[in-house]
Amino acid sequence: MATPDFIRTLRASAGNQLLWLPGVTAVVFDDEGRVLLGRRSDTLQWAVIGGIPDPGEQPAVCAVREVQEETAVDCVVERVVLVQALEPVRYANGDVCQYMDITFRCRAVGGEARVNDDESLEVGWFAVDALPELNQFALLRIKQALADAPTWFDTMGSQ
Repeated sequence: MATPDFIRTLRASAGNQLLWLPGVTAVVFDDEGRVLLGRRSDTLQWAVIGGIPDPGEQPAVCAVREVQEETAVDCVVERVVLVQALEPVRYANGDVCQYMDITFRCRAVGGEARVNDDESLEVGWFAVDALPELNQFALLRIKQALADAPTWFDTMGSQ
């Protein structure tokens, strides 16, 4: 994942200490009910599309931007499906981040799915009953995006 310039600026003074950051995830479906996934260049794993909003950028706008930047697919946000504070992540360079993820259900409205930047090795549409191996993060978000249910919140609290 490319590090946004504003985070590089923060890191210049904060060092590797924990940064609390917003994050968005877009679970995008096409008219056939397939879900859009990208195989990440950093982990080599298939994943839902996501990223970090720029300062002042609305989360839904960020979701649409990230999908377009990473996959060349145009989409519209339909609803918030999940809000969750994630566990801290330590990166190989020692940086520590913790994300507040907002996951959106999105609908594809145009574009042709393809690798559109250096964050993905592959991009593709998958039937929900024929998904590649995914981590629990992605599986929960797809499940919630498919559910006709209120927005999911973690009420257990990890802190």
